[in-house]
Order: sequence, then C-alpha cells, then structure tokens
Amino acid sequence: MKVLKFGGTSVANASNINLVKNIVANTTTDSLVVVVSALGGVTDLLLNAAYLASRQSEGYKSVLKEIEDRHLDTVKDLININAQSKVLSKVKSELNTLETLLEGAYLIGEITPKLSDKIVSYGELLSAYIIGEYFAQEGLDSGHVDSRKLIITDDSNEKATVNFKLTNANCKNHFAASTHKIVVMGGFIASSEKGNSTTLGRGGSDYTAAIVAAALDAEVLEIYTDVSGMYTANPKLVKQAKAIPHISYEEAMELSHFGAKVLYPPTIQPVLSKGISIHIKNTFRPENTGTLITKNKNEKGKTVRGITHVGKMALLSLEGPGMVGIPGISKRFFEVLSQHGISVVFITQASSEHSICVGISEADIEHAVEIVNAAFEVEIERNKIKPAIAETGLAIIALVGDNMKKHQGLSGKMFSTLGRNNVNIRAIAQGASERNISAVINEGDVKKALNALHEEFFEENVKQLNLFVMGVGNVGSKFLEQVRQQHAYLKEKLRLNIRVIGISNSRTMAFDEGGISLDEWESRLAQGEKADKARFFGTVQKLNYRNSIFVDNTASDEVASTYHSYLGNSISVVTCNKIACSSEFDNYQQLKDLARTYNAPFLFETNVGAGLPIIDTLKNLIASGDKVLKIQAVLSGSLNFVFNNFNDKTTFHDIVKRAQEEGYTEPDPKIDLSGIDVMRKILILARESGNRLEIGDIKNIPFLPEESLNTDNNEDFFASLIKYEDRFQEMYAKAAEADSKLKYVAQYENGEASVGLQQIPKGHDFYNLEGSDNIVLFYTQRYPDQPMIIKGAGAGAEVTASGIFADIIRIGNF
Repeated sequence: MKVLKFGGTSVANASNINLVKNIVANTTTDSLVVVVSALGGVTDLLLNAAYLASRQSEGYKSVLKEIEDRHLDTVKDLININAQSKVLSKVKSELNTLETLLEGAYLIGEITPKLSDKIVSYGELLSAYIIGEYFAQEGLDSGHVDSRKLIITDDSNEKATVNFKLTNANCKNHFAASTHKIVVMGGFIASSEKGNSTTLGRGGSDYTAAIVAAALDAEVLEIYTDVSGMYTANPKLVKQAKAIPHISYEEAMELSHFGAKVLYPPTIQPVLSKGISIHIKNTFRPENTGTLITKNKNEKGKTVRGITHVGKMALLSLEGPGMVGIPGISKRFFEVLSQHGISVVFITQASSEHSICVGISEADIEHAVEIVNAAFEVEIERNKIKPAIAETGLAIIALVGDNMKKHQGLSGKMFSTLGRNNVNIRAIAQGASERNISAVINEGDVKKALNALHEEFFEENVKQLNLFVMGVGNVGSKFLEQVRQQHAYLKEKLRLNIRVIGISNSRTMAFDEGGISLDEWESRLAQGEKADKARFFGTVQKLNYRNSIFVDNTASDEVASTYHSYLGNSISVVTCNKIACSSEFDNYQQLKDLARTYNAPFLFETNVGAGLPIIDTLKNLIASGDKVLKIQAVLSGSLNFVFNNFNDKTTFHDIVKRAQEEGYTEPDPKIDLSGIDVMRKILILARESGNRLEIGDIKNIPFLPEESLNTDNNEDFFASLIKYEDRFQEMYAKAAEADSKLKYVAQYENGEASVGLQQIPKGHDFYNLEGSDNIVLFYTQRYPDQPMIIKGAGAGAEVTASGIFADIIRIGNF
C-alpha cells in the first residue's frame, strides 16, 4: 500500500493532471490511495467568492463563473466526448449547489465558519471526482471516495481536530472492502460526527494523506509538488539552494513549522509513530531524487540541514517591575492569547523575569495588544506593568538540524554572519533540543539574511561579493575587464564569486539582480536609465544584498560625499578617489568610524601609489606597534613620467599633453602639476600614520607659473605652458648642470608636511626612478636609518584597476 498526494499546482490543469496520471500508472504497488488538492488557485477563488457574497457584492458571480469555467474546461480537455455527459452533469450539479450556498451568504450578508468550510470544500470534491473519472477512462483500475465519509473531526471549523479512532476505523473498513487498485480522494476536507463539512486548515491535503497512510500502515507516503523536495533554503529567495536528499522527521517538522511550505507542519505527526517514510517529489520532474523523510539517519558531521523563515510576524512584549518574582504572570499572559485563538510561534524571556516577548502573526497583533492590556488592566493602572508593546514588519529566521546539539560555535557563526551584513536581530530563541536556533529580524532583511547564512553554512565557503560600480571610464573599464578575466580563477582558487549588479557613468546607469554579463556591460549601460546618484544608492539599498561593495572609480566630489550613506548601511566602499580621505579630518575620521561601527570595510589603497601596497604596509606597521618617524616619497606617477621624459630636446607642453593622452594624469592635468594630487597623498599617509593633519597644513612649493595655476580650462592651461617654455627649460638646465634629476617630492616629519620640485643628486634612492614609478621611504622606530622602501608603477589605468581589484579581494577574505 502506498499513498500519493498531489498538490494544487500538480492538478492545476488538464496537462498537469495527465502528468499525475502517468506517475500513478507507473507506481508499483498492490494498492494505491491518491489524495488530490483542488485545482490550482480554486481554493482562493472560493474564499474570495464567499467574501464578496458576504459583503453583498455582485462580484461573487463573476468569480463563481471563473470557478465553473475552470472545472468544465478541465472536464472537456480530459474526458472523451462520448463520456463527457455524465461527468459534466455531476460537476454542474455540484456547482449549482455551490451557487445556492453563495446566494445564501449574499442574502444574509455574512459568512460563518461553518458555511465557509462548506463552500471551500467544493474545490477538493470536484477535483477528486474529475480526476477519478479520468483515471478510469484511461484504463486504470480506479475508484473515487468522498473524503468526508472517512475523515471525522470535531465540530470546529477551518482547522478541525481529527477524531483518529473513528477515522482509522473508517479508512480500514473502506479500503478493506474496496474493489479498486487505485482510490482517488480529496484532501483538506472532512466532516464532523454530525455530518457537517469541516476542513483541516490550508495545506491540509498533506495532512489528509498522512492520516490515511497511518490508518492503513502504508509502506510510504509520497507527496508530489512543484519542487524537487525540501531545500536547504527557499529556492525562490536563494538561487544556490539545493534539495536535501535525506532528513529526519524532527528536522522536517522544524523546517515546515518555520515556513518551508513544501510540507504542511501537522503532516508528520500521524506517520511518525509508525515509522512510515515520507518522500517529497516533483510532479514535473518525477525522475529527481527528492527528499526522503525518515527517522534520524543524519550523516555524521552534518549540523545545519536547512535555513527557513516565517514572514509577516510581529513581536508582542510585556514588561515591567511588577513581573519580577510574581508567580502566574506568564500563565495569565499565555492563557489569554490561547483563549482567543492566537498562536504563539516564538517565545523568549529575560532571566530577570522583567519581560516576556512572543512572536505571533502580524494579522493578530492588534487584537493581541487589546486583550493583553485588558487582562493586565489593574497592573497597568498601578504602573507595575507597562502596556503591551507591539512591533510589526518582522520575520523569524531559523537554522535547523538534529546534529546542531552541543556543536559549539553555531550560534556565534549565525549571529556574526547576520551582523556582518547589518541584519539587526530583535530577539533570539533556542530550544533545549538545540535542533533550532531562531532569530527575529526585519522582514526587509530576509532575502539578504537567508543568502548570507546559506553561503556560510552550505556553499563550501564560496563567498559571493556583489559590486555596484560608479565610473567606467579608463580605470573602471580596465577593472571590469580584470574581473571578467579572473572570475573563474577567483571562484576556484579563492572561493570568491564576484558579481557586478550595478554600473553607472555620468550619463546612464544599469542594474541586473542576477549580475550583469561583463561581456556586454557596455551595451547594457548604453540602454540603461538616466544616471542619478541618489537613485543609484536607493537601488543598492533596496536590493539589500549581502556582501555589497560600492566601487568608486571617479574623481568626483559629489560621489565621494555619498560614502557616508553606503557605510552607514553596511555597504563596503572601495575607491581610487582621493577626495574623501583628503577632505576635512573630521569627515575622514567619521568615514573610518562608520566602517568600524557597521562592519563595512572602507578601502582606498589606490589613493596612494595606484596598485602598490603602500597604505596596507603602513597599516601593518602601525598595527604591529611601530611608529613612523619620517616619510619621503615620490608619489605622482604623472609628474615622474613628465620629468623623466622632459629634456632640452622636448617641450614641457608636449610631454604633459602626452602624459594626459596616455592616462597618467587626471583629466585636468593641473590637478597633478599644481601639486594638489601629491598633497592629498602625503596627507593620507600622514593620517594613516596616526596624525591629525589638514590639507591647509601642507606646504606647497609650486613650480608652475602663477598664470598657469589660475587658468580655468585645459585649453588655457596648455597655452600657458607654451608661453613659459623658457622657464621650464631653465629648470631642467640647472638640474642637469648639478648632475641631478628633477623629482617632485613629498615629505612628512615631526608633524609637518611639504611637497615641491627638487633636484635629486646621484646616489639618492629617488635618482634612478624611471617612467611613472612611485617610491616611498618609511623611516620608523624599527627602520630608523635604512628605511622600508616600496617602489613600483604608481600610475596608469591597469595598475590602478588592479589595486581596486586587490581591495575587493581583501574584503572577500575578511
């Protein structure tokens, strides 16, 4: 004996019902019970029709017409035309009765639970009859039974309690006498001892199947749905979720209770005591393994088996000094909720007894506050207890697994993962069985929380980083190309899965929740919406992805001013834009504080030396207890390029123009040649050394004529360079005469910093600095005489992009 149950999506239409028939026909067993739900969506239509009728709205008639059309069309699609008359007659007769019930609700202007159960039962009554007739027509040895004749409950409605003694006897008697190999019956519906229609609660078809399986000592209960088993997380929210091949009754019960909708929570209870296995399978992919639910055979070492959640929850809290040490407070609190039919799904209480907090459905919260305040009216008036506190817009998220018991560090791992992603935890609960660790969070954080936890516990430490890139010009485009080239390597070797979710330039922006293909990002951006920095941030915030990183490849003040918003929402920032870190010290410090407070890395290695590990090395020196005494550096790759290529056979104008065209300078080369860029860099190094310094504190000795410094555009600037060529040639000649080279040097010592052009003699560490290279000398307490030297390419789009990439990898390895 086997029992097979098919849900609403499995019997939604004639095509799906044909798939069900094939599964039934290919099931090997002596006898078979097939439990079916209403045609997909019909139960909701019935409830809607009942509601409209009770509100005396004529709209119920159009809903009834839709219900009628669904069933009649299904009959016409499934049943041969020669046999349709009998089936259509029966279906129309039942629909006429349904119409009478709805007319009654319309006339009296109300719907009682008893009438509601009667109306809603027609979904299963009709589907079971039609499917049973179809099976028989297709040559299966099939019969049909009205479930209300077998499943007996008490007189309550909408979620009646089963009388197992009568039900078990009915099932055994009926199937012992049955002459058919296959019996089709509707799930969800039952009847009271008085013969009134009752229901077992939404999702009750699973429960019906389990009741019958237990009554008949079936060898297995197979539940067919539209997914291939119970998953490690909701696959609609977590794309990487995978089916769990084998799980225990207790684990399945916990997962279903906390929102795994593939299984109705009470289903397990009837089969548990008899050890009947439950097999959850996919109607549309019956060849898939699915999930087998049995006694605990959890693989050794498997701790967390699934992550699930319940949405639309609220917290109800009762607190006050009058609760401490007073017996019976908890009893009264839970008793009043129970008396009014309010189900409690989450409980936590402080050890001081000062407060009790419970999680209930958001739909019940207003009523719960009212009745609790009434129950404790005296204590509230005497200020012994505060009025009940309600919090809405919440969800419960839970880790589930039999082997979580006594496994150290799971709770810490769970909460630290949520904390890293700025998921605020409102309440925590863990049962003595340690099979479930639950936390209450904001409903808007559910998707991020599920994905972050799934990544932590199930994805073999493959960490997903979600990038939002602002600026895709010279540096930005090279960066995207590097990410594209290294994607497979990073995933295989470093366990990092980097996705670019959003990109923007100054004109347009584009987003893709599944990740933008880096083979076609330019066309996606060209077709994007108008660029807007506020809406860009708003989209990043709304998507609320775990491990989100904002990447700024611009030189924009306006973009730099948005870092506070990103960091304050636990979104990491990686930037080559020096403006923020060289702004007012208080702003710089606030950004660093936000990064620490919200656990969002703020990395700007490329602010100094492009891809060279200058800032990282400095941080490590300071962190290890060393102290910087002096910094000497050539920090401008563009200026080094200019003065390495400028001589008496070239013009200063031509060399600067070449540097701009080859990407060594900023779009406005005056930023480099005026010394502003180098001032920012030495300022950042001084600050990272632990010193409070402002840009105005740095002495700048300009080499450009004042007229050049005062130009407003590049055209005038380059014209001024031509005008003063003799002055530049004179500078070169003096250096050559002294057997020296011109280098633009930055220095910090004893709280003072300066930048300016210097003649560097032979033998100095700076003398042989070629091309666009940078060099930094760190004199510290550990390196007082022979400095620590960092030297290499300090300018160019490729190396700057690689520095940004390196910062992102650092975040991935945090």
